[in-house]
Amino acid sequence: MSKRVMHHVCIQTEKYYESLRFYRDILAFEVVKETKGFHGRDYNTWLKLGDFMIELQTPKKGNTLNKWSFLNEGIVHMCFLVEDIDEEYNRIISLGYDNFKVKNGEIIYNVEGGKLFKVKAPEGTEVEIRDTNI
Repeated sequence: MSKRVMHHVCIQTEKYYESLRFYRDILAFEVVKETKGFHGRDYNTWLKLGDFMIELQTPKKGNTLNKWSFLNEGIVHMCFLVEDIDEEYNRIISLGYDNFKVKNGEIIYNVEGGKLFKVKAPEGTEVEIRDTNI
């Protein structure tokens, strides 16, 4: 079998500018290409972090998106591995972003020998940050 790698996930948002700022400024993705008026959409933008990409797009004109819910089938969150969970949490807080998921009264919590936290993107996507590989 030939090598397979994850290329990108596509995220639709009605909060384009807020989501763009989140992925670019908070999670440090680089904007590779931003296309206005893409196939009936206001924007279709490619963002890159390492070898991983996000295709961020607005809905087609006239369409209203359903709000995100953890009860939907399909992808529930995406996860990034970091070396120092506390450092990453403090970095995000220092940028003025504070939309974290709280679990049992805690933002950073232990799971299977490691620590993690989840930050919510403006469009609702849960982004997990963890310090251990499974």
